[in-house]
Amino acid sequence: MAEAAVDLGKLPEWDLNDLYPGGLNSPQLQRDLDQVATRASVFETKFKGKLAVLSGDDLGSAIAEYEAMQDILGRVMSFASLTQAGNVTDSKVGQFYQSVQERVNGISTSLLFVTLELNRIEDADLEAKYASAKLAHYCPWLRDVRAFRPYQLSDEIEKLLHEKSVAGRNAWSRLFDETMAGLRFQLDGKSLTSEQVLHLLSDKKPATRKAAALSLGKTFGENARLFSLITNTLAKDKEIEDKWRNLPSPEAARHLSNAVEPEVVDALVAAVQQAYPRLSHRYYAMKAKWLGGDRLDYWDRNAPLPEDADRTIPWPEARDTVLKAYGRFSPKLAEIGQKFFDNAWIDAPSRPGKSPGAFAHPTVPSAHPYLLLNYQGKTRDVMTLAHELGHGVHQVLAAGQGTLMSDTPLTLAETASVFGEQLTFRAMLDAAPAARRRIMLASKVEDMLNTVVRQIAFYTFEQRVHAERRKTELTPERLGEIWLGVQTESLGPALRFDDGYRAFWCYIPHFIHSPFYVYAYAFGDCLVNALYVVYANAEQGFQDKYFTMLKAGGTLRHKELLAPFGLDASDPAFWSKGLGVIEGFIDELERAGSVA
Repeated sequence: MAEAAVDLGKLPEWDLNDLYPGGLNSPQLQRDLDQVATRASVFETKFKGKLAVLSGDDLGSAIAEYEAMQDILGRVMSFASLTQAGNVTDSKVGQFYQSVQERVNGISTSLLFVTLELNRIEDADLEAKYASAKLAHYCPWLRDVRAFRPYQLSDEIEKLLHEKSVAGRNAWSRLFDETMAGLRFQLDGKSLTSEQVLHLLSDKKPATRKAAALSLGKTFGENARLFSLITNTLAKDKEIEDKWRNLPSPEAARHLSNAVEPEVVDALVAAVQQAYPRLSHRYYAMKAKWLGGDRLDYWDRNAPLPEDADRTIPWPEARDTVLKAYGRFSPKLAEIGQKFFDNAWIDAPSRPGKSPGAFAHPTVPSAHPYLLLNYQGKTRDVMTLAHELGHGVHQVLAAGQGTLMSDTPLTLAETASVFGEQLTFRAMLDAAPAARRRIMLASKVEDMLNTVVRQIAFYTFEQRVHAERRKTELTPERLGEIWLGVQTESLGPALRFDDGYRAFWCYIPHFIHSPFYVYAYAFGDCLVNALYVVYANAEQGFQDKYFTMLKAGGTLRHKELLAPFGLDASDPAFWSKGLGVIEGFIDELERAGSVA
């Protein structure tokens, strides 16, 4: 593993001093916590029970003070979360993270009354207050807060749920993170992390891919009882809260937070499921033939094609490839992206104890985003860099909306990331020779299937698990059956699974941290596919509209954001347009007869 790291060049590591200098014992962090605790107490004394009778100007000023405190609390929690992500298995870091989380939870309890009281203001009274420019500024945030109005409980119950979260749902999530980060997978005499062994599923050697898959299945299977307990407990916890709130379905809270109508998500899911035969089933049958058989073992699903050189891509080349692709679309986009490389905003190496996968953390508007990667030099890693950098650029642009309105609903948060991937892929494709073009098309199709088909299968898995959990606890064996069922349905008859694959549901973190998050990836991919078609056919002006969309943050809904591009996600034909891009790539590969 050390030799591979050298070959990648010098990989950047982030510097969290921009948030708080001094590490775990940062004096500034402690001062901020003490000061915001005092501010929150004074604020509670001044405004609790009185928000409804404030004038529009005074209510706007109160929300501005609330926002300022949320920015400080967000900065503190961002520092704690990123510190933990950098070394999940360190007990001192875990202690620090939990202590900070508990302190922030206690302070935010003093501020909980704000959203509860805002939701009790009658529509007509609030509308009258909007005559104030100070309050009207926060209209989009109030709209989103009040979306949960019908499901709000009494102040006492809301306070109880809030305070107990650190010893309930959050604690179970932490147990998952620490357990997954601490797992070691034995392979060829080496002890590997989950990120390292999952990476080997796209190795050039078939024997290595098989050995990696068997190692994953063995270790996941040995820990399935614990992961099953975590899954069952969190699903039951969600059911209890959903029942108290009278939410109509397990997915309803996610739809509300995503500001998307259930029927829009249902249309997306139905369109993808109906397209399984035309997309994943057809593609994997083709790939099986390329690899010399009629069926494809699951460990070969992401295998490089036989003629793929499987070249290691050094970090400087990956950086330049992404930035040039961004710059080809817009110099401004590349300029913002460059900041992440010029500053210590990226943590790229894969190392023991580090959180697996990749993410972009927006922190707070008064600071800047950070990117976490586990870069190992493959083409997919370059695409991951393009994806997360897209998130980061989006977060920089949306920061102007302020702490309360910069966050974008998940369904739209994937727009800039997937668009960044698409820009990078198209640039690489245009520069590739004919033989390489076919390899790249196949790789892109696989990425898109992972983003669309696989994520909708994950969503279906969650739906079935949560529905069944409302009747009984699910055994590890039953979870494996549901997992294998949705994988078989989505990937098609060309895929061959063994018993070890039944436990692969264990490692998907979104099931634990963010129930029903996963459909946002498919939403974003199809949306960007449709958006890219508009861009490809557009005359001047597309870039300006694109930047306006990203700068909006959470202030606009999907209908308003897409209208300038002539797109409407509530139209069922919209999803067919997005899926048609994937189908077109598969058609091109099929016309080629074989990849050679």
